[in-house]
Amino acid sequence: MTASDVPSVAMFVFNDAILDSRVRREAATLVAAGYRVTVVGMASEADLQAAETESLDGVQIIRLPVRSRWLPAWRLVAQPWALRRRSVGALRRGVTGGPSQWATIPSAVAGLGSAFALSTARGIALAIASARRRDRDLAWPPAGLNRLVYWRLMVLGWARDAGRAAPIADVYHGHDLPGLAAAVAAADRSGGLVLYDSHEIFLESGAYADLPGLVKHLIARQERGLARRAAALVTVNPAIGAELQRRLPVKRLVVVHNCPPRWTPPERPRRLLRTAAKIPPDASILLYHGVFTNHRGLEQLAEASLEPGLERSHVVYLGYGASRPEVDALVADPRFGGRLHVLDAVDPSVLLDWVAGADVGVIPGQPSTLNHWLSSPNKLFEALAAGVPVAIMDFPYVHQLVLDDPAGPLGTVCDPADPASIARAVREILERPEKARLALRARCLAAAHDRWNWETESARLVTLYAELLERASTTIKG
Repeated sequence: MTASDVPSVAMFVFNDAILDSRVRREAATLVAAGYRVTVVGMASEADLQAAETESLDGVQIIRLPVRSRWLPAWRLVAQPWALRRRSVGALRRGVTGGPSQWATIPSAVAGLGSAFALSTARGIALAIASARRRDRDLAWPPAGLNRLVYWRLMVLGWARDAGRAAPIADVYHGHDLPGLAAAVAAADRSGGLVLYDSHEIFLESGAYADLPGLVKHLIARQERGLARRAAALVTVNPAIGAELQRRLPVKRLVVVHNCPPRWTPPERPRRLLRTAAKIPPDASILLYHGVFTNHRGLEQLAEASLEPGLERSHVVYLGYGASRPEVDALVADPRFGGRLHVLDAVDPSVLLDWVAGADVGVIPGQPSTLNHWLSSPNKLFEALAAGVPVAIMDFPYVHQLVLDDPAGPLGTVCDPADPASIARAVREILERPEKARLALRARCLAAAHDRWNWETESARLVTLYAELLERASTTIKG
């Protein structure tokens, strides 16, 4: 226990912690349970030079910039033409600037020589890749090498700094693999328990899912080594938990579904989505909310809106992410007749008010990775909490949640790669008589109140903390 006898927790997450609902819920829950909690995250401003702090929901948040003294050197390797332009400019200024500038000429010439050598190496690498017909390696730098350098210089650099910046704590709680690396770094410095909170199968998510085998093997090996330090693994559903147990040396597994707290819609629901998107009162609203990124079915949902029977439906994309330009392009496409809308993400504290205005929550994640196949999307639980039925991809775990609920189905399932299938699943909900639709909404809300809520799920997290700290205290006394 720390000196104040108040148990303390340092959490680590490789984002700014604002829109990460799981991090915020867990931190607030632990504060309510009597812990002092600090979250160390990443600054979103690229030019931030020093840490920034704020207090949110009783939690102290520290955001650190991502810094690496080797990153500028890697950028020169990755983009030798930038060094060439810079060196040519410096040489021109040295020659034309008179005697006072002549001293800069040698370094400019050296820069040109380095740019020539790097460009030559790049050309040779591309030629070899082309000769072997390995089209995926024709980019420079190769995607696998670029991701490995990003991991070593940026992610692990942040993790090292985060471990140093965190206050001394009884528990170091790492969210996903970057957070685990930071938690272990902090524990190496001052002792304390380590928890690994894996929101997904990290190496089957995002850009990591498509890494070449050798690069993925190197990072997977590091994950296994870091996971050995964790007293327990916390994850989001039993399907992902079983896969992580197969891959990692897990001492104890605790599943905490990422559900929102119980919430009751007002008797007169607010029309936030309809008003913000200027949707006519007689049109149905199909909502996708969450991250805009690859493999989320954003395009397939748009195409589904063109299927027969959905001519009066409007699609709302509510969220944020790297694919926002693609979403904007869909919204502007005249084929959709102004029936697609994009809205900025809202704070998690008001999200359910917005979601409740939808007629159907559409969740068409693509079967592109094992991570998606085994997932239980946050937006599923958020839709249920708002009393909104879902049309969701027909993957094993969500199929069980949606169709096999004890009280009856909570929506429909579809082939997410097929717009016609998505449209059929949506129509199955919209074409029900009004009384049946209201009963379905009530069933979704009841399922959230009875089973799928943060009050139920978070109790397992609080119990885990109490048991681990009690065991640690007993060990020290013994």
